[in-house]
Amino acid sequence: MKIVGVAACTSGIAHTYIAKQKLETAAKSLGHEVHIETQGTIGTENELTPEDIKAADVVIIAADIKIGGKDRFKGKKIVEIPTSMVIKAPKGLINKIEEEVRKA
Repeated sequence: MKIVGVAACTSGIAHTYIAKQKLETAAKSLGHEVHIETQGTIGTENELTPEDIKAADVVIIAADIKIGGKDRFKGKKIVEIPTSMVIKAPKGLINKIEEEVRKA
């Protein structure tokens, strides 16, 4: 499965980057391709390209705030979840998403 996503928290510091790392580590360990953009206090990093988004099976938005550029994901399966949920159980989240993508 190809996963893209955005991580963003209210302060734009700790949880943003922890959520990104947890998602990437869990997805890779489960054999998925993953690219997570961060939107934090220093702006957008690792910005998703239109090609990344087009190739993706699912978009994970791990955010505690409104993210910028959400319209880029129109037509894609989007999962929105708080950063705390991603940090606590990233593998469980990805496994659940994978089941949903297979059903669709």
